[in-house]
Amino acid sequence: MSKRDYYDVLGVSKGASAEELKKAYRSKAKELHPDRNKDNPDAENQFKEVNEAYDVLKDAEKKAAYDRYGHAAFDGGMGGGPRGGGYGGQGDFSSAFSDVFEDLFGDFMGGRGGGARSRAQRGADLRYNMRVTLEEAFKGTQKSITVPGSQSCSACNGTGAEGGAEPQTCPTCSGMGKVRAQNGFFTVERTCPTCAGQGQVVKNPCRSCHGAGRVENERQLSVKIPPGVETGTRIRHAGEGEAGLRGGPSGDLYIFIEVKEHPIFQRDGINLFCRVPVSMAAAALGGEVEVPTIDGGRSRVKIPVGSQSGRQMRLRGKGMPALRGGGIGDMVIELAVETPVNLTSRQKEILREFEKIEAENNPVGANFFKKVKTFWDGMKN
Repeated sequence: MSKRDYYDVLGVSKGASAEELKKAYRSKAKELHPDRNKDNPDAENQFKEVNEAYDVLKDAEKKAAYDRYGHAAFDGGMGGGPRGGGYGGQGDFSSAFSDVFEDLFGDFMGGRGGGARSRAQRGADLRYNMRVTLEEAFKGTQKSITVPGSQSCSACNGTGAEGGAEPQTCPTCSGMGKVRAQNGFFTVERTCPTCAGQGQVVKNPCRSCHGAGRVENERQLSVKIPPGVETGTRIRHAGEGEAGLRGGPSGDLYIFIEVKEHPIFQRDGINLFCRVPVSMAAAALGGEVEVPTIDGGRSRVKIPVGSQSGRQMRLRGKGMPALRGGGIGDMVIELAVETPVNLTSRQKEILREFEKIEAENNPVGANFFKKVKTFWDGMKN
């Protein structure tokens, strides 16, 4: 049975470019892969035929010979063309499939030529949990913290090699960072055991860092906490994380803020709440009460006559600053009317007298009990 034209096998014209050939090959290889066509007994042969065609046409020299002599250029019948290729047999199928493996999965393996990946590795990011007071969150503050981690080795300048020498190309994988193993028709790639995927080896490791390019070290770092932070705020310090491996860039340090609870103020975003106790007399007669503010100052607040527990009054601009600008919140004062306790005989006498008078002049209470009486009468009827 005569062989099909290689261009027909790939479904392209004779003048197709290298990119068009590759695109057509990828499409055919995926379509005809034996694993996808287990019910088609011809799928394997068709798959081999596609690989055979592309193995010839992707190579400029082989392609020129094929365009001139056709299949005869590779069957030993032509004196001038490349010989001994065995392109129609199984001998080069695994080599051809290794290329489609590279083409189809190269993006996931770091691109063609995995050794091109950077040998230097970025350092890990670090997290630091910091607790601050509400006063510190209001004003902002500067804190010194101890950061555990690593830094670039000064003895080898981060290269990992003694004297700062550059690492050498791995002899096992030739700098690819991975090696290939043949398994029938398939070529399987795995991480190079010699260089652990780095593509480079250090022949004389630095005695200070043992070839890592970094050493463990705690350091002091001054951290600026801006006004307005709240629990959950994250502050990033670029390059203050773990040192990179073999000269790679350092990671980042992330500081997570937690604002402690305050004994006087409760916070809600940029607003503050303060519950202020007032005497029953002050609530009834009105008056003034002095309240603290988060900036350390004092404000006098007027208590309206007849104030009840839960009544709120707002102090404009006495709250928390908004992070990164955007104004200042308010402080809300909530009155808590206190019932007197531990009364003297005289105080009790005065209150009983007051209660008699109040019963006659308390329209709210009188109206409530009138409704209650009506309700009970209705239930009896």
